[in-house]
Amino acid sequence: MKLLREMNVKNKTVILRCDFNVPIKDGYILNNDKILASLKTINYLLSQNSKIIIMSHLGKIKIKEDLKKNTLFPVYNNLKKLYPNIKIFFCEHTKGKHLENLAKNLKEKEILLIENTRFEDLPAKKESSCDLELSKYWSTLGEVFIDDAFGLTHRRHASNYGIKKYLPSAIGLLIEEELNNLEPLMKPAKPFIVIMGGAKAYDKILLIRNLLERCDYLLLGGGIANTFLRVNYEIGKSLNSPEYINEVKELLLKYPNKIIMPIDVKVLNNEEVFTKNINAIYKEDIIYDLGPKTISLYEKYINKSKTIFINGTIGLYEDKRFAEGTKSILKICSLSNSKCILGGGDAVASSSYFNIKNFDYLSTGGGATLKYISTGQLKSMEDIC
Repeated sequence: MKLLREMNVKNKTVILRCDFNVPIKDGYILNNDKILASLKTINYLLSQNSKIIIMSHLGKIKIKEDLKKNTLFPVYNNLKKLYPNIKIFFCEHTKGKHLENLAKNLKEKEILLIENTRFEDLPAKKESSCDLELSKYWSTLGEVFIDDAFGLTHRRHASNYGIKKYLPSAIGLLIEEELNNLEPLMKPAKPFIVIMGGAKAYDKILLIRNLLERCDYLLLGGGIANTFLRVNYEIGKSLNSPEYINEVKELLLKYPNKIIMPIDVKVLNNEEVFTKNINAIYKEDIIYDLGPKTISLYEKYINKSKTIFINGTIGLYEDKRFAEGTKSILKICSLSNSKCILGGGDAVASSSYFNIKNFDYLSTGGGATLKYISTGQLKSMEDIC
């Protein structure tokens, strides 16, 4: 796609797709890094006297109760603090005359934030299914479309993928920066290791297959590790994805020397925490973190690597009893001589939580970054819906 600087946006009404999918509790934003990451593009558009219409999703909308807790109104308040001298409007509707009038009357260097695009997922999932009529409707609000929602580039939604069918389009400065900084992972210096955690394997198992063809070692933690461990070990009541056991078995047979799994873990049993070797897990145990032997084992792989990609977290780090694994791995990686990149989402959140940020790059995309480095493709960057 075209780059923003190659597109004429001067004095034009620009629809800007951002990723403002930020954590919110009781109406307050807990971390606004994603908003801050979009400011370069917003500032550029302001410098071009553009009229800016911002669209974003927030959370998932499945039932009516999700509407109230996933409103973008807190993001609107945050933007007003970031731009105290700019007129910023908020439209609580995703369609209709009120939205159309606000868009039509927007003046140069003014910003309109539209309510959560996924409000259109209730009841018919029009946003997530890339409904073309919805895409066409949204496109009538502006003259140019800029996609800067890197965290959603692995999805084909109406607001990031379908809308390109109807407007001159380009990628924003954030996506351009992401692609440039992720380039070292496309042709990584070897040995290349991937450290992967997270709750479940369902959204990563196919990408793991692609990654194993590219990396030298895959170090596992979290629920994903539990799914792999389950093939040969008792894992008690630990979180795992049993529906993928057959696929995991195939991967273990095909890549026995690449897939590195925990050899000891921290478990919870009847509110007591124990460190156990992986072959000593009871049926009532719940695995929540790596053990010290595994941390030492993983450190050896990290220290001989030249490129590291971290996606997800390898323990329940928010609980102090199970924070050591995630904290130690992050620290070891930050002190290594390897080029180390964190793949958005929980990985970046954990680095912020522990204030360990000495990495080569912290991507704003979780699944999007994983998708890109494992396949070399971004679904929303394709031309047709």
